[in-house]
Amino acid sequence: MVGQNILSREKVLLENYTKIRNRSVEICKPLAIEDYVVQPVVDVSPPKWHLGHTTWFFETFILIPNFEGYEVFDPQYNFVFNSYYETIGARVIRTDRGNLSRPSVSDIYRYREYVDKQMNNFLATHHLSEDLSKLFELGLNHEQQHQELLLTDIKFILGHNPLFPAYDEHSDIEETGIRKSRMISFPEEVYEIGFKGEGFCFDNELNRHKVYLNDFEISSGLVNNAEYLEFIEDGGYSDFRYWHAEGWEWVKENQAKAPLYWHFVDGTWMQYTLKGLIKVNPEEAVTHINFYEASAFASWKGMRLPTEAEWEVASEHFDWGKRWEWTGSAYLPYPGFKKVAGAVGEYNGKFMVNQMVLRGASIATPEGHSRNTYRNFFHARLQWQFTGIRLAR
Repeated sequence: MVGQNILSREKVLLENYTKIRNRSVEICKPLAIEDYVVQPVVDVSPPKWHLGHTTWFFETFILIPNFEGYEVFDPQYNFVFNSYYETIGARVIRTDRGNLSRPSVSDIYRYREYVDKQMNNFLATHHLSEDLSKLFELGLNHEQQHQELLLTDIKFILGHNPLFPAYDEHSDIEETGIRKSRMISFPEEVYEIGFKGEGFCFDNELNRHKVYLNDFEISSGLVNNAEYLEFIEDGGYSDFRYWHAEGWEWVKENQAKAPLYWHFVDGTWMQYTLKGLIKVNPEEAVTHINFYEASAFASWKGMRLPTEAEWEVASEHFDWGKRWEWTGSAYLPYPGFKKVAGAVGEYNGKFMVNQMVLRGASIATPEGHSRNTYRNFFHARLQWQFTGIRLAR
């Protein structure tokens, strides 16, 4: 049979495809059926939408244009599951994703099974060109990005339920361990940053280029809850001197007093985690803080956030990967960056405005999806990702 003679590259791609696709389903296993459709705020998408959208990506970009005779599962799904690709056509606006009681959760799981079967057939009968292999890898990494979003969105959904239900009472995913911190020094020099070598990277990690850096110091460890609590107790949220003007407006508008998911209950700081509401552990790395908060804390400490170039240059000298770390760098293109033609060109380039760069990875980042050149990016106000603080001076 043809399927028994899959070329080695296609076999590896199929193994990776199956593993990654199964992981998305595993993340959703602890959910009740009611959890799948909730959308508390515009930045959070319902879990079932993530499951549908990642499936739509493979159907739209791999199967429809490349698998002769492929029959679309449901022509209406392009409107439902297109996220932001103007090239592909009209779509449900982001704020309305939580209004989609249909397609049902069972419909979406049938959709995944259908596309997965067709992808298996496609890989068993086709030799992928270099360009198509790259697109396939992008699809896998795209699904891994949504796996992280699944966890953070699920936490936001459950963490804003007044009952504070646990996602998994036995979860240890948010534990970061205890590490002593010291300042690491780097000399004034011309360095190189950006992706190099073989393997996958996103287009915004290219091209590798030189940067001039003054001498700087960067912390070997992340700011922990005890340190951040000192900032709170010292009136950090009530002193405008530490905040950007825009950040201070955010504090006042939201009456902000602590990181997202922190609650002051009967004289004790409690924190909602994936295993429910627990007492804040002073030794864990602080998380769910936005750029405004990270910058204000750094100012309060008489320090600053590292630039993304400083972070990348120093990253081999400290442990990273437990929190997405805010930098002081705006999300802008590297020298020589070019958007490719078509819908794939919309993936990163069109977001290079009004966002800040985060480096590293988080405890929600899937295995094999992190590297020290990865450029994550979010608006300065957003807290719902597993974000943290590393100081520099």
